[in-house]
Amino acid sequence: MKKILPFFSYFLHPIFIPLFGTLFYIVLDDTYFSFEQVLILLLQVIIITIFLPIAFFFLLRTFGKIDNIMISDIAQRKTPLLLQIMLFAVLINKSVTADRFPELHYFFMAGIISSTIAFLLLFAKTKASIHLIGTSSLTFFIIGLSLHYEINTINTLVILMVLNGFVASSRLEMKAHNHKELFIGFLIGAIPQIGLLFYWL
Repeated sequence: MKKILPFFSYFLHPIFIPLFGTLFYIVLDDTYFSFEQVLILLLQVIIITIFLPIAFFFLLRTFGKIDNIMISDIAQRKTPLLLQIMLFAVLINKSVTADRFPELHYFFMAGIISSTIAFLLLFAKTKASIHLIGTSSLTFFIIGLSLHYEINTINTLVILMVLNGFVASSRLEMKAHNHKELFIGFLIGAIPQIGLLFYWL
């Protein structure tokens, strides 16, 4: 089991959470989307939240600002978090706007809030788990979608809660975080999603 646990840190790496959230949104939303709309939305999300961060990661690694993709050092986390905040801001202002994709818009808005809190905590020498921020935010976003569209997603939610546990165990096994940092990360991801539910439920 210990050999399998690190897999969850890579499979549910924070960089993939925006794409997973978008895919769930497309599947659960009862609005008709054309193939072109879905394709453009996915391309925008993939480019802005995956390709650009990966490109910046290799750039920062080249200059010795980051050691590895897990970014365990507190000092090294500031730039990637700032980058994520800026990229999410571009996404919700130019592509995933409130009038076109309201539910997804607030998912990314909550992501900005979570990332900002995680960034500010770094100055207090507190390293919240970005992995748990991602998985908990995805979990509560899907809870919101299921309530909004009155869809039974209990099986999906059970799986997601189990995956939250596996990710937490993975981060402990890899000695990337302690229990406190994982709990803080979970709360930072969940609370903004819950708070913004009132704007689109």
